[in-house]
Amino acid sequence: MPGKMGSAMATGPAVACMKTLLMVFNFLFWVTGIAILALGIWTKVDLYKYMELSSIYYKESPYILIGVGVAIVVVGSLGCCCTIKGNTILLYTYAAFLIVIFVVMLATGAAGFAYKGKLEKGFRDGLKNALKQYGNDTEISKGMDDLQQKLKCCGSDDYTDWFTTTFAGGEKKVPTSCCKDGKSTCQHTNLPDLPPTNATLEIYTLGCYGTVLDFMQGNMGIIGGVALGISFLQLFGALFACCLAKNINKSKYEQVA
Repeated sequence: MPGKMGSAMATGPAVACMKTLLMVFNFLFWVTGIAILALGIWTKVDLYKYMELSSIYYKESPYILIGVGVAIVVVGSLGCCCTIKGNTILLYTYAAFLIVIFVVMLATGAAGFAYKGKLEKGFRDGLKNALKQYGNDTEISKGMDDLQQKLKCCGSDDYTDWFTTTFAGGEKKVPTSCCKDGKSTCQHTNLPDLPPTNATLEIYTLGCYGTVLDFMQGNMGIIGGVALGISFLQLFGALFACCLAKNINKSKYEQVA
């Protein structure tokens, strides 16, 4: 009898410890969902203007991010309830949900790396098309202007890309969105074929494609590492949930025995 009491007393702190760890995980998981939801909303409200310039942009992308974010928030909230109530069936179900989300996120990340080359080509093709359609399509023109102003770039490879467009009409000029001061008063017409070595142009000279590509290459490792870390964090959450459920069952058995 004393042995059984000691075993039950040992199981009690173990259950309390597992509940604490799982609650910490639930909080982190819930915050992750909020972050993905915010990213989806930002993509839909603001970032889509730039993403639509790509030739392989999918309009459903923001909604997928929003849906995943909402799902994580809901599952994370349910996980808190399961942890507090200590219901073993719900805990095992929660663990199963976490594993499913882990597989989905891992597959999405792998697909992103696999299609990295296609994404880069799609953005280059999209920029070339945007230069051709500039002035004829309002949405594309606005997206290109916003992109050049915010990224401080001009054209696709460099500012001279504009010289052969319909917009330039045979002149060596660029849109005013290429102006460094953001105003139409800068020198954006009668430009040289190459930036002069003894003077500074009043426009951005670097192309937008190179700017975006440098950003992607410089941050892809960080983004991939964070995404991978979040994915495997869910495995730990599933492990905590299963361990908690197992210890709760063990505690109930010892109390009955």
